[in-house]
Amino acid sequence: MSFFERYLTLWVVACMVVGVMIGKFLPVIPAFLGQFEYAQVSIPIAILIWLMIYPMMLKVDFASIKNVGKNPKGLFVTWATNWLIKPFTMYGIAAFFFYVVFSAIIPADLAKNYLAGAVLLGAAPCTAMVFVWSHLTKGDPAYTVVQVATNDLIILVAFTPIVAFLLGVSGVAVPWDTLILSVILFVVIPLAGGILTRIFIAKNKGQEYFEEQFIPKFNNITITGLLLTLIIIFSFQGDVILENPLHIVLIAIPLIIQTFLIFFIAYLAAKVLKLPHNVAAPAGMIGASNFFELAVAVAIALFGATSPVALATIVGVLVEVPVMLILVQIANGTRQWFSEKALSSN
Repeated sequence: MSFFERYLTLWVVACMVVGVMIGKFLPVIPAFLGQFEYAQVSIPIAILIWLMIYPMMLKVDFASIKNVGKNPKGLFVTWATNWLIKPFTMYGIAAFFFYVVFSAIIPADLAKNYLAGAVLLGAAPCTAMVFVWSHLTKGDPAYTVVQVATNDLIILVAFTPIVAFLLGVSGVAVPWDTLILSVILFVVIPLAGGILTRIFIAKNKGQEYFEEQFIPKFNNITITGLLLTLIIIFSFQGDVILENPLHIVLIAIPLIIQTFLIFFIAYLAAKVLKLPHNVAAPAGMIGASNFFELAVAVAIALFGATSPVALATIVGVLVEVPVMLILVQIANGTRQWFSEKALSSN
């Protein structure tokens, strides 16, 4: 894990402070950046989000999908957890807290927007960051690639209808064209760019050069793009945060509970199926973690960078790393749950 990734939560907090201060004392900056929009998409933020996502997509080797049939149980756990369970438990947990537990603190209209942000997070399971969690739990790297690659393919077809359905249930009007455009901009285009880059570089310089020298050049670009994006977003969100600092904590509570729940659903399912630990741990991590770059991008595209929906997705970024590091420790500390026979069966 790089220096930036290890202390990501601290950088996010720093960016929040810097962004809020800019919005409070230098409002001309967010006002200027807010002029550059197209179809409700902030062009400066879109560029930064591409910088975030493109390096992630470089790491996904879709050629590994051909090996998917050799040990499919771990993939079934990943798919079922990510797409049949996670979006709906996120909706249920967030709705319970925002509408019931926090009803005396959060107004109904604001609760609806926070729920929309939680839904966007719940429908976007992790992609590239799971490589970090897999590495820290000694996960099978080849199998993790297959889990991530197939998950990215499912995102292309499942993310939009699931989000539209759950936001519709929440009473939020969803412009399908904007949602589809967001997926195209922030998944399809960088994914295609990553695949074409991998093919071109590997063909001309070799696969070893691509894996060991080319990809590492982008190690800090994703985090840098993320941090700059957060500064801009928090500069737009300055007044909301200053007026509702308690809401940051309140939003974080259901997100954290959801993360632990989803991890143990997938992790324990893998144990019941007697999967090896080096498959079970990444299966739990990919569901528990979020593709927060996509969630933030869609929130901005659908509702604007100044919306409470975008704020809710940013809180997801804030809690992501510390919670996932705790789950890494849990996974490493429960390795003995998986028999030696299971561990050697992969």
